[in-house]
Amino acid sequence: MKEYSMELCGVKRTLPFIPINEEMAFASFVILGDTELVTACAPELAARIGDVDAIVTAEAKGIALAYEVSKELGHKEFIVARKSTKSYMRDVVSASVHSITTVGEQHLYLDGKDADKIRGKRVCLLDDVISTGESLHALECLMENAGAEVVKKAAILAEGDAADRKDIVFLQKLPLFRKTGDGEYEVIK
Repeated sequence: MKEYSMELCGVKRTLPFIPINEEMAFASFVILGDTELVTACAPELAARIGDVDAIVTAEAKGIALAYEVSKELGHKEFIVARKSTKSYMRDVVSASVHSITTVGEQHLYLDGKDADKIRGKRVCLLDDVISTGESLHALECLMENAGAEVVKKAAILAEGDAADRKDIVFLQKLPLFRKTGDGEYEVIK
């Protein structure tokens, strides 16, 4: 395989391979700007998420998905965790997490107004792809600091071993790939 083809909720996409190392690669799935795919996946994902008080995502790739899923659930808004503080943010709530996939610490921030909206509420953490789970872990720490209860964790795709997790909701598995002797890629089972 030179690229990976998949179909999600009736929408076909071809994903390029991105090498992880000399032997392995992942298929690059980017929903940022893909209105057709986000719109197609949101109803099914919302149905699997069910009853929650709020949708929370980290900037930036999950924002369009959070918008559509929130609309499907009848919510008037959703919450975005920022990767840096902004001058307009007040009473900021933050979380710092050491990640094996990111050099140094990963930081996430909520404006105090957003933290107030979800304090004591049942929330769903939403992303485009769940792979190692480190981004979810950072969001979970942020929700704990904000006083929210994480009752669902969801994504369009679960990559590699994440598809075996029982604590996440997703639409489809995205495999990892191994380089073959002829320079092509094959699915790692």
